[in-house]
Amino acid sequence: MSGAQQRLNQVAQHIGSKKSPSAITEKNPDDVVITCALRSALTKGGKGGFKDTAAADILAGVFKGVIDRSGIDPSLVEDISVGTVLAPGGGATEFRAAALVAGFPESTAVKGLNRQCSSGLQAIVDIANAIKSGMIEVGIGAGVESMTSQYGPGAVTEFSDLLEGHEEAANCKVPMGVLSENMAKDRNISRAVQDAFAASSYQKAVKAQKAGLFNEEIVPLNVKWIDPKTNEEKTITVKADDGIRDGITAESLGKIRPAFAKDGSIHAGNASQISDGAAAVLLMKRSTAERLGQKIIGKFVSASIVGVKPLLMGIGPWKAIPVALEKAGITKDDVDIYEINEAFASQCVWCINELGLPQEKINPKGGAIAFGHPLGCTGARQISTLLTELKRTDKKIGVTSMCVGTGMGMAAVWVAE
Repeated sequence: MSGAQQRLNQVAQHIGSKKSPSAITEKNPDDVVITCALRSALTKGGKGGFKDTAAADILAGVFKGVIDRSGIDPSLVEDISVGTVLAPGGGATEFRAAALVAGFPESTAVKGLNRQCSSGLQAIVDIANAIKSGMIEVGIGAGVESMTSQYGPGAVTEFSDLLEGHEEAANCKVPMGVLSENMAKDRNISRAVQDAFAASSYQKAVKAQKAGLFNEEIVPLNVKWIDPKTNEEKTITVKADDGIRDGITAESLGKIRPAFAKDGSIHAGNASQISDGAAAVLLMKRSTAERLGQKIIGKFVSASIVGVKPLLMGIGPWKAIPVALEKAGITKDDVDIYEINEAFASQCVWCINELGLPQEKINPKGGAIAFGHPLGCTGARQISTLLTELKRTDKKIGVTSMCVGTGMGMAAVWVAE
């Protein structure tokens, strides 16, 4: 048995044990806390509310929202980290410009980073770690993606002969839809199970949207939009996720043609939507927040990043969540809400089942199947969704997680206040 497998077995044993979560809910001056977490609406790639809006413009609007809602003096924000996947040059130039447009001074540093689907979460964890180490005192972790403008064949890098000649390296290039289809077959996740999970995601999102449960986390943005029928340019206010569809059932999803194989089970209705959007989280130490009079809404506890086989990319949360829980000193039963990205129903269902998590704790307001997965944004978006719902339901502990392209998983533990 490999050392990595022994470690995973030890972690699996740990999360089944009984421990008190009280330690992570205690308040200490050095806690890294969140004083604002919000997002834009998520809109349909190519035809939604942000189809004519650049990623940096969406991001600038969210940055302005953070300043306005938190009341933070922009000059106190020392660093901003932005997760993205598709932006040319890692978004470094336009994200710096977006911060300046939003009102941050030249003294506020900005970087872009890419860890594929966990880019937004990695950006926030990077800021949290910079605060913990004393490198900065106040920072923002964010994520953004315009899949309308930058998604497609051009986003795939050509491999060298050296990489193509290495089996596992070559597997990094296999399209995620194809490898997820193969995983669904290998792990016996039926289409009926996938469609039922996807329908539930839509139904939960519809219910939440009608009840206004997303309103607190979404900052409305005024943007230019070109009417595809008249070619007329208009200014519209984007304030709601436009990919959420009412009336979706497992039966209606069962009529959709498979996308990656004639006898396949994965299709547009049980996979994450191609979307545009941005999200941002303001972090600092508890002592700093109290000194500045910032309202604390939650705190960062722990995070994990793990690798898995490239062809088994979808199992990432299954491996990452136990590690994050162990670092936090809690068990899976101590968690009130899990926000697990629905890249594909197949992989999400498998991870949930293998971890033994109750369905009622998973994505209570729906997930990426219902309202979209703007790649670099999702890891940041999940935090605003999670903390808002924990507060509304008077619960405390949450986990965010996602699988990551090329074979990785990431997870983090949060406490609401």
